[in-house]
Amino acid sequence: MQAPTPHNPVPESRWQAVIAREKLRLSNGRAPVLMALLGALSGLVAGGIVIAFRLLYETAQTGLLPGGGEAFESLAPWQRLALAVAGATLIGLYLQRMGAAARHTGIAYVIERTAYHQALLPVRNAVHQFVAGALAIISGQSVGREGPSVHLGATAGSQLGQRLGLPHNSLRVLVACGTAAAIGASFNTPLAGVAFAMEVVVMEYTIAGFLPVIIAAVVATATAHMVVGADIAFTIPALSIQGLHELPLVLVLGLVAGGLAAAFIRSLRLANGLLPGWSITARAALGGAVVGTIALAVPQVMGIGYDTVAAALGGQIEPGMLILIIAAKLVATAAVLGLGIPGGLIGPTLVMGTAAGAALGLLFAALVPVAIGSPALYALLGMGAMMGATLRAPLAALTAMLELTANPGIILPGMLAIAAGMLAARELFRTDSIYHLSLGERGLDPRRNPLLQAASRLGILDLVDRRFAVLSATAGAAEVAATLDAEPHWLIVEGVAGNGPRLASAEALAGRPASVTAVRALSRPLACIDERASLREALERMRDGGDDALAVQARTPSGQPRWRGILTRTAIQRAYLA
Repeated sequence: MQAPTPHNPVPESRWQAVIAREKLRLSNGRAPVLMALLGALSGLVAGGIVIAFRLLYETAQTGLLPGGGEAFESLAPWQRLALAVAGATLIGLYLQRMGAAARHTGIAYVIERTAYHQALLPVRNAVHQFVAGALAIISGQSVGREGPSVHLGATAGSQLGQRLGLPHNSLRVLVACGTAAAIGASFNTPLAGVAFAMEVVVMEYTIAGFLPVIIAAVVATATAHMVVGADIAFTIPALSIQGLHELPLVLVLGLVAGGLAAAFIRSLRLANGLLPGWSITARAALGGAVVGTIALAVPQVMGIGYDTVAAALGGQIEPGMLILIIAAKLVATAAVLGLGIPGGLIGPTLVMGTAAGAALGLLFAALVPVAIGSPALYALLGMGAMMGATLRAPLAALTAMLELTANPGIILPGMLAIAAGMLAARELFRTDSIYHLSLGERGLDPRRNPLLQAASRLGILDLVDRRFAVLSATAGAAEVAATLDAEPHWLIVEGVAGNGPRLASAEALAGRPASVTAVRALSRPLACIDERASLREALERMRDGGDDALAVQARTPSGQPRWRGILTRTAIQRAYLA
């Protein structure tokens, strides 16, 4: 039970009254214009941070690699090994100096904080993600950029809400705004960013939540266009299936992609459980050594791998090399991420899916006697199917395929491939989303209790009973009588020596106690909760403390506490369970 800080009531200024009114509207989810403005602001901030992150590693790679970009194959084999090991060791040494709690990064961490910690994302973890994520990409580790980008964007949205003192139910929306902004700014895919934020991070679609998230994605993507350009990631000719006779082939591709996704997920979880007694420095260095050793023969495993995706889409990689890239990328990514190097896994997923699709496309072209789509079509479908099966995010995968290639002809076969891949991974190979699997191993799964997740979207201010009075523990009989004459529903007694404030209900005061001592005898210890809390926080506080009523407290700009009213279990039940 958390006791509130005693205080003397201070009259609200007009500005404080305006702020209180807007917080009430946000708590109720009835402030669309204000949330739209906050979405635009979070998109600008998150987009700026993600662009800075992108410029950092791209500039470093341009200066480090002879061929610029991701041309790790331009390095000598020993240089690839040395770069991967040195970079991983440096990351390990950096993380070793941080506390274990500060090392938690990435999309799974964002999901956990959103689902179980009221979307309160700390700055320090984001700082470590920025530094370690940039080092991982620069040194050619087999990781993607979306994990760090989403973490940075989501933290930007969360911190914006925290600094403004917004209700916690609004922070969930701002985290989604930051996520969508990060995806939009990093990949030039605003629609996929919105879908990813709603499907993967907050795991819900609400009309109220869509508008600010869309605005955030637009603002961040427009900002990225001004800084890094508006080119799509992959330029390929228009692609489409040649007829319905190809749908069975698309189905087969989806099933293969689902199996590959399951193998990748299980390999990643296996690597994550290896060498638990080793230090983070040793584990990271070993992960870098695995990447560097594989890169001696297959340099395509290094880096994000968008150049490899482009080559596969363009039909520039031989079938044997495609198979080798799939196996090498799977092992390298599982090793480096499983052993503790913070990075994204969507980039490697796209590489494996594209390579698998391209290989199947070549096989189909050789075996099927009728006209079918080009191998590039199947490469693109493999990309989407692998992403959807790994993340359990079908809409995000489909929109990413569309936006990354500007190719609407893949909508129909893409939907089938993604659906088949997800069903295969889930039902045939019994694997869950990579993010929820990692949470489930620690006994966490935000999908298990949809009622509590719904309560996280609601604030408490609309349920607060404001008919209360505050009485000093030194009050005289006349003050007690005058206070009771106002017929408050609740009475808070402050200044109790050696104890925190106490709470008495109207029922307890029905006997008209004549002194403050008598009031105290009819009261009970007071538990309080911040006005920014969500309904879920209130329910959990009541459950843990065995309380039926909580005093809702706010803080003035000067930092002085102020009572807002009383929240009861009965009021919650009447509002949502009646």
